[in-house]
Amino acid sequence: MYHYYDGAGTRASGPAVLVRKSLADKVSLSGSYYVDMVSNASIDVVTTASPYKETRHEETLGLDYVYRDASITVSASNSSEPDYTAKSTGIDVSQEIFGGMTTVSLGYTRAWDKVGQKGVGFFDNAKHWRYRLGATQVLTPRILLSGNFEAVSDDGFLGSPYRVARVFGAAVPERVPRTRTSRALMLRAIGDLGSRDALRAEYRYFWDTWDVHASTLEFGYGRYFGGDQWLGDAYLRYYTQSNALFYSDNALAETTYITRNRQLSTFKSYGLGTRVAYSWKRVPGKYEIKLNGALERSRFNFSDFTDVRDGSKYSYDATIVQVFVSATF
Repeated sequence: MYHYYDGAGTRASGPAVLVRKSLADKVSLSGSYYVDMVSNASIDVVTTASPYKETRHEETLGLDYVYRDASITVSASNSSEPDYTAKSTGIDVSQEIFGGMTTVSLGYTRAWDKVGQKGVGFFDNAKHWRYRLGATQVLTPRILLSGNFEAVSDDGFLGSPYRVARVFGAAVPERVPRTRTSRALMLRAIGDLGSRDALRAEYRYFWDTWDVHASTLEFGYGRYFGGDQWLGDAYLRYYTQSNALFYSDNALAETTYITRNRQLSTFKSYGLGTRVAYSWKRVPGKYEIKLNGALERSRFNFSDFTDVRDGSKYSYDATIVQVFVSATF
């Protein structure tokens, strides 16, 4: 796979590869390698620091085991860049019940981060716990419903050593709490329209102990065309978020916690995207080669985050591209 992101002065691109091998139709082993080459001159950088370039590497190993109507997945990952390392392990279990009409899933992930600052010698740690619960129900031969709930607990250094806040116009180091608990609930419905096409709708609600509340609404339409060779999908997404309790664009008083992280401010975003899959070569029972592409264009509008260079409300556009080849044999 090749991935590319360009938005708000940040560019990230690089390759990724994944290999999966099945054993005795019960066990599947997988390994992936992912690279991000980042060049950053975002609004945070151009107003408080200098542009920079760095590369992030991520390696992941996974094992899937199937036993009757249950599947178990165990995974571990390691991500490293010059001033940040992250390690995680996780397990997910899913069970089909009621003759395969219902699927229930449980998951848990434990993660450890080491946060640093180049050229200063600063480093700190953060720990994360993630719990997942989900269910998928076949309502009719043409309608599928699913619900997923996730709870996340974070402890440690949860800010950025590079970011600054503003108090009476003066730059001060960002200070955020060392604990955070968040919850997210997502509901999704997929309907078969009967002409080799399908429509889906999903809603996600997020809230946390920092008083951030967010809603995501997405609609998508997928269709086979050109026989079985082409599969196309288009989607539209809307996202809205309220600011954190201790967020301020320019605080009028010194407080225990203060941040000017635009990701914790009040903003809205709109995304329009499309995905296409093409079966290039296929011999049933022997091999299949697919070409895949995805393109998304997004817009972000901030309500209480300003560009300090001219005092205007900040907004930006972003482009995300993915191109990948998959071969099964």
